[in-house]
Amino acid sequence: MKQNPELEVVESLGNTILVAARTAPKGKGIDDIVTYIFDDDEKMELADKMVELSKIKGLKFLIRDAQNVRDADCLLIIGLKPSGVSSLNCGACGFETCADMVMHKKVKVEFTGPHCMIKYMDLGIAVGCAAARAKDLCIDNRILYSAGAAACYSGMIDADVAMAMPLSVKGKNIFFDRPSTR
Repeated sequence: MKQNPELEVVESLGNTILVAARTAPKGKGIDDIVTYIFDDDEKMELADKMVELSKIKGLKFLIRDAQNVRDADCLLIIGLKPSGVSSLNCGACGFETCADMVMHKKVKVEFTGPHCMIKYMDLGIAVGCAAARAKDLCIDNRILYSAGAAACYSGMIDADVAMAMPLSVKGKNIFFDRPSTR
């Protein structure tokens, strides 16, 4: 007899969730999404990086979110590593033409940018599809800017922009009834 066998499948279901991100629609059919699943040691290292980033940025919520990363049964990261622009010259990136945006020097804070807005939308759609799949599988989750930012900032992943999705299969959702950071 196995007690609480559901904990044994969380990583496998995490891979299933990442399939939803991978197969999400992409602008012009170009897939610039990168995905990661962190093991327990990498999860703890990322949580430590989040605490470091909290001290640098003065953002207390990073410490709270780091505890969620530590307590998660599995941690997924969905990121963007753009290979180009859409060539629509839409101006959504803040530049008149795609060529102007490409010529602009990239900045790196937590994330590196600017990038084509279509690519940012691709990331949002991929993350949304992953969250929907997690919901369908009844796995508690939350999208964390903080963990994605720390993963990019510290160089733990090869992405310019990323969002993290910790997963949990506990009796209570650990990601939404959290202490305040005020």
